[in-house]
Amino acid sequence: MKTIVFITGAFVSNSSWDTWKKYFESNGFATMAPAWPHKDAPAEVLRNRHPDAEIASNRLAELTNYYADLVSQLPEKPILIGHSIGGLLVQLLLQRGLGSMGIAIHSVPPQGVFTFKFSFLKAGWGALGFFTPTKETYMMSFSEWQYGFTNGMSIEEQKESYYAFAIPESKLIVRDTITAAAKVDFDRPHAPLLLISGSTDHTIPASLNYSNYRKYKNSPSITDYKEFEGRNHFVLGQPTWQENANYILNWINKISQ
Repeated sequence: MKTIVFITGAFVSNSSWDTWKKYFESNGFATMAPAWPHKDAPAEVLRNRHPDAEIASNRLAELTNYYADLVSQLPEKPILIGHSIGGLLVQLLLQRGLGSMGIAIHSVPPQGVFTFKFSFLKAGWGALGFFTPTKETYMMSFSEWQYGFTNGMSIEEQKESYYAFAIPESKLIVRDTITAAAKVDFDRPHAPLLLISGSTDHTIPASLNYSNYRKYKNSPSITDYKEFEGRNHFVLGQPTWQENANYILNWINKISQ
């Protein structure tokens, strides 16, 4: 039985993968969605701890090593599926040869892939936490969640998702995504990789994911790209989530043949 490791992004609980885990388990996979360090608690508990110095201390290099150690202990190379910063982690782990294949959903891009699109700058600026203490976590406000994650959804869906999944985050993790800790050698051979984007994502615009995909153009390895219409950054929990999951399942089966 193949194992899928789901890798969570920033600002959200790892419970955001619960429906995805059930879907892929029903299709014959073993799954796991480990929490980031210091985040193994319900979202409400983590919000009540804000500002949390332990979460605030998380850094990208250490987080990459954390997942590398976890994956290395499995009996076989797993399939890696990550969202947002989790998508970046998928790309970094494939660089180390630690996955049999990878799917990066609305991925934060590696170092050097950037955009000046207004929505990207607006959605990400607050999380960088400039001129504020890095020993304190950053907690996204509900209005920021509405713009950066759940744009286009009903107010009821936005509120429900915020209280179910939104958690404090390390400002340093966010800043690290533009440093050498996020560096990828795009020309290096890697396991098959699928990058997925959403047409209405404010936080990671589809054009940014496409630029990320194009960086692999000289690689000899399989790298595929798919843009879905109407997907925001809360793609994992949108009513359309299963359409994305179906596409990923079919891609995995095709690559596995």
